Amino acid sequence: MASVAPPARRSLLDRLLPDRLLGALAWVLLAVAIVAVVRGRHEWAQVPRAVWFHLATIAVVLVLTPVMLTRRKGDRRHRQLGWIWAGAMWATALFSLTIAPPRGMLFSPIVLLSLFVLYAVPRLILQARAHDVVAHRGTVRGLVIGGLLIAGFFTSPFNRLLGHWLFG
Repeated sequence: MASVAPPARRSLLDRLLPDRLLGALAWVLLAVAIVAVVRGRHEWAQVPRAVWFHLATIAVVLVLTPVMLTRRKGDRRHRQLGWIWAGAMWATALFSLTIAPPRGMLFSPIVLLSLFVLYAVPRLILQARAHDVVAHRGTVRGLVIGGLLIAGFFTSPFNRLLGHWLFG
């Protein structure tokens, strides 16, 4: 008689921030970014190209995040979308390092999050290739919470471009 393994116990973080909630927060962040960009259209000509690349790659990440978190895992489509998500996430972090910090600051705290993302994305890929589902899931959640949501929150202050456009 085959034994059935008990269902895996979810961590406290999984219970507090389930994948559907993280996906919904990514949609909200995307909506806020779109509103900010539209409101700032009168300043678009002054925006450096690196910022536009950064915004484009983060838009890809924010669109794919809810899809990746809520759809079936491990199939070919998940791997294909995962490569796109990982590449866009890594490019987003790389482009963020080329953006000048707010006036009066030597560097922005977002730099630390960008460095974390540049380290974590290759780790994420290695975990997926090794089929280490638990570690891969933890790294994904860390990237979504730290690299997207917390970094996205830091774009809201008035001395940041999106915060300036959003709040005037």
